Amino acid sequence: MTKVNRLAEAVSPYLQQHKDNPVDWWEWSPDALDEAKARNCPILLSVGYAACHWCHVMAHESFEDAGVAAVMNRLFVNIKVDREERPDLDHLYMTALHALGEQGGWPMTMFLTPEGRPFFGGTYFPKEARYGRAGFVQMMEAVARAFNERRHEVDKSAGTIADHIQSVIGLQTRDVAAATLPDKKTSQLSQLDLSATAARIGERVDLTRGGLLGAPKFPNAPLMEILARSAFETGNEAHFGAFLRTMQALSSGGIYDHLGGGLHRYSTDDRWLVPHFEKMLYDNAQFLRHLGWAFRATGDGLFRERIEETVGWLGREMRLPSGGFAASLDADSLDASGHPEEGAFYVWQESEVDHLLGSKAASFKRAYDLSGAGNWEGKAILHRLHPGARSDDTSFTEDRAILLQARDQRPRPGRDDKILADWNGLTIRALCEIAAILQDDHALAMAKGAFAFVMDDMVVDGRLHHVSRNGRTAGLALSSDYGALIAAAVALFAETLDAAYLDQGLWLAGELDRWHGDGEGGHTLNATDSADVLFRLRGDQDDAVSSATALVIDGLALLGQASGRIAITEAAERAAERAAERIGARAPGYAGIVAAIGRLRRGGELSILGEAGEATREAMRMVALAAIDLDRLDLFATGRGNLPDELPIGAMMPQRLPAALLCESRVCRAPIFAPEDLQAVLAKRQG
Repeated sequence: MTKVNRLAEAVSPYLQQHKDNPVDWWEWSPDALDEAKARNCPILLSVGYAACHWCHVMAHESFEDAGVAAVMNRLFVNIKVDREERPDLDHLYMTALHALGEQGGWPMTMFLTPEGRPFFGGTYFPKEARYGRAGFVQMMEAVARAFNERRHEVDKSAGTIADHIQSVIGLQTRDVAAATLPDKKTSQLSQLDLSATAARIGERVDLTRGGLLGAPKFPNAPLMEILARSAFETGNEAHFGAFLRTMQALSSGGIYDHLGGGLHRYSTDDRWLVPHFEKMLYDNAQFLRHLGWAFRATGDGLFRERIEETVGWLGREMRLPSGGFAASLDADSLDASGHPEEGAFYVWQESEVDHLLGSKAASFKRAYDLSGAGNWEGKAILHRLHPGARSDDTSFTEDRAILLQARDQRPRPGRDDKILADWNGLTIRALCEIAAILQDDHALAMAKGAFAFVMDDMVVDGRLHHVSRNGRTAGLALSSDYGALIAAAVALFAETLDAAYLDQGLWLAGELDRWHGDGEGGHTLNATDSADVLFRLRGDQDDAVSSATALVIDGLALLGQASGRIAITEAAERAAERAAERIGARAPGYAGIVAAIGRLRRGGELSILGEAGEATREAMRMVALAAIDLDRLDLFATGRGNLPDELPIGAMMPQRLPAALLCESRVCRAPIFAPEDLQAVLAKRQG
């Protein structure tokens, strides 16, 4: 019988993947740190996630090897962390890794003092020395020797690194980036200027292929949002072209799953052909929102098709029976010979397609670049990047369905079925926006179901948690959870006009302030009572998703718009001011916060009143959809009674319906009764 370690009881599927390792793993806990203190030995911290290919490689090479495990157990207290379950720990130790001069990535391998202070680290270490990296066993023995023989130097170095981390991402007594900043709010917020940030990002854009220059190519959603905002707010044609080209490339390249829908994590090359095959929930949530903007701006059927396919993929492969959405799909699966291989589920041999499609195979192969030689390691990745290809060519719908049905018989990639509050919040918001654009009841139903699950099952004893799986929760909520879920609550209210969603958004805002407020208007990533981290962390830095600070500012600002409550808008403004103080002139490096502050600078509310389906009301709805304004909240109601009492339109109920009311800075224009007049008014907010 295989002996299991402590990870057998973990909530995280990633940790459970390591329960049979001969390594004497601990989960991160005070008990683990106490064990290191009792043994007076360093900690080996290994951070990864379930869909990470190189995490699997290091696990197979080293953590499953009895000889390597014996060295680990003899020299260290070994702690395994799921970065998605504990993003606060990941953020802390990744910052330390950068301070050590390493680029960063996963798996992350860090060496800590018994108190949890980092003193050395890296990412993937091969079992034997290669790729220009030391062998894992050799490196561990050197680290342990340094700890035992030069302890004073190790402790001094660890202290210096810890001080550096706290100065960069920790809560300070008064963490102001530039003490000479003027006290005026407008001066502080003007530092976070959209145009300067967009210009800086625009310099890095690949004008031919979209995204940023070079390889690998990531979707870079926070950066693409800045370009979109610049385009829609100022009419900058270059930035609109860069955003649109990126969306076309993502929709056409191998990074997109042309059979099942959904976006892979990133492209390993510079033309979006060869993906890193994992699929992440957060990437697809952001992809959906951006597809919605691209479709509204162009009406291009390519973007509508990708929206429908990705919504279908979410419902088919990511939605759990509980209603929540799973975190990710693995990059690896079993190949035809039963060996784990990256991308095995998604790639094709020409002979397979010939067999399945028969006489129709030739045209499909030309369209999707399938040949005997393949386009990646002797296999074919389906794509439509080649000149003249139209990714939304519906003539291949039946062929793709045949291949999808055959592919579904292959061994599937593993699914990390933990439910993360913030990633579900992002997905709920995206689905609501798609429901509004396409009048998609299925997307809205999925959004409602996911939100109900989070609020019913992830709030335990009155406290929101970060993770849920199989009826168990783990980890206190982070500020990113609150920010994303507040925005999700408002998105649901905007689409349903059910006041219960606003009430839940207001509850979330109160809990955010209670557990994450810093006493000066800002917030920290981890809660006041999170006692197992070195110190409370700021959450200003973007990752693949906008930062926790950005999500909080945006969520609170959106809630202020929807509820009409001045106190909520003022809370968003205070959080923005504190962020501006910390960031100062470094705004271009904080795209998420710059985007979020845009809602405070120019947010508005458009209410279109009248009976659903009435011709003039529908025409005004279409005008609103075409006039893309990422800071405007659109509400479609039958009458004033559907909307909160605190909204400014309460004093301006029009004498006849249908009518449109546009409010900016709590001042409302006169009612508008004709679609062409609404179009003219909305155009003045753009360009």
